[in-house]
Amino acid sequence: MTEKKRFIVTEEPISVDDVIHKVIRRECGAITTFLGTVREFTHGRRTLHLEYQAYKSMAEKMLADIDKEVSEKWPEAISAVTHRIGRLEITDAAVVVAVSSPHRQTAYEANQYIMERIKQIVPIWKKEHWEDGTSWVGDQLGTTSYPEGKPPERSFE
Repeated sequence: MTEKKRFIVTEEPISVDDVIHKVIRRECGAITTFLGTVREFTHGRRTLHLEYQAYKSMAEKMLADIDKEVSEKWPEAISAVTHRIGRLEITDAAVVVAVSSPHRQTAYEANQYIMERIKQIVPIWKKEHWEDGTSWVGDQLGTTSYPEGKPPERSFE
């Protein structure tokens, strides 16, 4: 049986089941998943859609590098990540992280670690388009560009 590619950046819609099936193993009693979706309101502004861009080959390599870090910290964990790029509408899946392990605590910890590392090191850029005609550009590395040069006021409505 050919092993499926576990770290993917794609323009196609993401199937959570497909990502999970990449980590299922007989010896694992736990699989955790993180599903990041496009939300409608950000900082009190209505989001119309998002656009993700990536340096695809580098992003996939860095996702595999994160997996190596996970293997060092949690040797029994197996992970898979799919991140979508292109135009995404409200409720679309942007990223799915799946981790299997014999025990749930390891799967929880490794999954959270992966998501944090993606935000820290993977070259993926996001542009939010808001209803008021403004937009926000940011990357997973924390570089941002806001309209009027400052972030909008946060609203937790």
